[in-house]
Amino acid sequence: MNKKLTLFEMGPRDGLQNEKAPIPTADKISLINQLSDCGFEKIETSSFVSPKWVPQMADAAEVFAGITRNPGIRYTALTPNLKGYERAKLAGADEVAIFASASEGFSQKNINCSIEESFERFAPIIEAAKADGIPVRGYVSCVVECPYDGPTPAQNTARVSQRLLQMGCYQVSLGDTIGTAIPETTEEMLNAVLKVVPAEKLAGHFHDTKDFALANIMSSIKMGLRTFDAAIGGLGGCPYAPGAKGNVSTLAVAKMARMLDYDTGLDIEKLEKVQDFILSIKEAAA
Repeated sequence: MNKKLTLFEMGPRDGLQNEKAPIPTADKISLINQLSDCGFEKIETSSFVSPKWVPQMADAAEVFAGITRNPGIRYTALTPNLKGYERAKLAGADEVAIFASASEGFSQKNINCSIEESFERFAPIIEAAKADGIPVRGYVSCVVECPYDGPTPAQNTARVSQRLLQMGCYQVSLGDTIGTAIPETTEEMLNAVLKVVPAEKLAGHFHDTKDFALANIMSSIKMGLRTFDAAIGGLGGCPYAPGAKGNVSTLAVAKMARMLDYDTGLDIEKLEKVQDFILSIKEAAA
């Protein structure tokens, strides 16, 4: 049995993007530098989206320019379109991500287009990234439930996940965007997705709105997933998902993994210090 779990740190991007008060660029850089010392393989560093829509990420290029890079870590960026991809490439992102939705309502609210139109938007990003040798990760939002459309049919999630993989994404992250999944609905969704995408190509991305994130991760592990997104301090939420609480806490997942005898490669004591740091920064900015 594979006893390794990979935690993909989301704090600097998905964690901070929804903070109302601006977080100073220097503090974002310090956060990433501290996380780089904790044992991560991948850190989602920022996103190259329009500052008009996500003002907290307006300093993405400055953040990338300011961090001290650990050669063993991929520093990744979210890219909504080709313009965002070009900016991420220029900033030196090691990997980029595109974000689709399993629900039409959320696709329209989040990226102002239908699911089908979103694939058309992603195609040139994937083509350019392939030519540049930059890996592309795919996100699927609202894999279980949507704040606008209600419950998401598991087949929708499976279809979108399969399409992203076929387009060239090396991995698909399944996002419980509003944090309403429970183990039963998580397993129902995964049963459908695993018929078309192998477990090693999937990651779980759970929010803790209903305090079921850790239980959902345990169910996902049982079904073969070994990569999970998490954010230091449980930071996060989504500006287009009303009521969404933060991402599952990196520290909580790392501790649970240790209890279950899974190796994450992470230093728990260092994670605790980084968590204290970012929560104090967040409090000071509020």
